[in-house]
Amino acid sequence: MESVKTAAAEFLSHKRVAVTGVSRNAGSHGSNVVYQRLKERGYDVYAVNPNAETIEGDRCYPDLHAIPGGVEAVVIGTRPERALATVQECDELGVKDVWMHRSFGGGSVSDEATAYGREHGMTVIDGGCPLMFEPTSDPGHKVIKWVCRANHHLPAHV
Repeated sequence: MESVKTAAAEFLSHKRVAVTGVSRNAGSHGSNVVYQRLKERGYDVYAVNPNAETIEGDRCYPDLHAIPGGVEAVVIGTRPERALATVQECDELGVKDVWMHRSFGGGSVSDEATAYGREHGMTVIDGGCPLMFEPTSDPGHKVIKWVCRANHHLPAHV
């Protein structure tokens, strides 16, 4: 098993990233925050929501298959019961780095999706948030990272 720090560094080294569960009603929705921060940090980021054509003025895709040129990594920000289908789609597309978002509460983590991904050679980060790690972090997410470690919502190893 590798440390979450190493897995996060590898995940964030990819520049083409999809974020699932991005909402039309942005507010403080976790997927939207991740989407915007990655965009601000220079990533080629793609919003995925089958119920929207645009998100925050950007084109939105119904699924990962629809993204032209594909992606290298995927942040899952949907309900956990949707995570397995997304991980299976990642497997079909050859995406090897997947992050299931979770800060407080259940988040997007699915034990079944985690097991499937790892059995199929993927690195699956099952908790926490990409914004807790450099180069995308901020002081607030560093505090949340500490809290998530304490309540086991951020794994030490993946």
